[in-house]
Amino acid sequence: MMKQLSDQVIFRSGAKVNNRMVQPPMLTNSGNLGAVSSDTLAYWQARAHSAGLMITEYNYVSPAGGPAITWRDDRTQLAVYDDKFLPGLKKLAQTMKAGGNKAILQIAHTGREANYRAHLGLPVYAPDSANYSFLPYGVQAFTTEQVEQVVKDFGAAAKRAIEAGFDGVEIHGANHYLIQQFFSRFSNHRNDRWGKADAFPLAVTAEVMRVVKEFAPANFIVGYRISPEEINPGQVGYTWHESTKLVQELNEKFPLDYIHLSMGSYKEGPSDSDQTFAELFRPYLDPATKLIIVGNVMDGADARDALQYTDLVAAGRAQLIDANFAAKIVASRDDEVIHELSDQIELEQKLTPGLQEVFNKETNRPDWSQKLKQLDYSRALKIKTNK
Repeated sequence: MMKQLSDQVIFRSGAKVNNRMVQPPMLTNSGNLGAVSSDTLAYWQARAHSAGLMITEYNYVSPAGGPAITWRDDRTQLAVYDDKFLPGLKKLAQTMKAGGNKAILQIAHTGREANYRAHLGLPVYAPDSANYSFLPYGVQAFTTEQVEQVVKDFGAAAKRAIEAGFDGVEIHGANHYLIQQFFSRFSNHRNDRWGKADAFPLAVTAEVMRVVKEFAPANFIVGYRISPEEINPGQVGYTWHESTKLVQELNEKFPLDYIHLSMGSYKEGPSDSDQTFAELFRPYLDPATKLIIVGNVMDGADARDALQYTDLVAAGRAQLIDANFAAKIVASRDDEVIHELSDQIELEQKLTPGLQEVFNKETNRPDWSQKLKQLDYSRALKIKTNK
């Protein structure tokens, strides 16, 4: 039978989601020194009845794990490194789940990207000490003991996600943050056990799975997000040949519910193949491990086309423009989807003040919505941080 966006999906853990649409992790820029704010809750309240699976922005698991891509105390990334964040996270989980969809907490350490720490004069850590040309500050190498503590921090973050009432966690191994930094030969030149590319990703996943097995309900979802390649001018961190081997190893060792490919386009593929990344990664997953792909899904036609490559389709920017994008296209109400934003609609869609501030400074109306389709707003934030 041909897959439909409206299909119910059952994960390996037994968790059921109402449709094949996913709201991927996107920075809301709404945290108050890491804590969930009323702006965070309003943003998610508007989107709680849309995608079957909803993933929070990256929550940093260690005190030195963030914030990244921010510039004010009340415009930060969210955090999960301490019990003091639990009250807000409980409210967030309840808000996201109010429409009967599944809420996933993404857990991360930003490593060298913890630029707000640098702004405050605090040390920033990475696999190796380095002065990167694209960062206006230097980074320090973790000690072996510090790496081991970060692994434990991922486990502690998973336990807080369980206590807060989330339906699962997503391990963030993509987008140049710490797990990817350890996996990349561009940024990891260590000579201890953590110098082996797969050591840190496997250790983090093992610790999260240990905690989930001990404390979580049977249907708790665990996913892993990865960037298929890290290739930049003049250097290669890894290719899809290496990342598929990591995914295969993860899939063989751990009962993951899904792998989430982080891409700019759902049709994206490597230079040495005529297949998409989704097609290339599929053979490395067993049938019980679902695949999520993301990238430039802006309307119903895109989502239905993407479904030929995957089990679930993530739409990010479209869910910013229209908080009920997924619900509308699942119900074949494509003509009701909002594709352009006015100041009034921006408020109605409950974009946080932090997002409004970024978008309105980085774009010029009336071409705002068109530029949003091309705008990597995380990069816009980074530019502001570095000024």
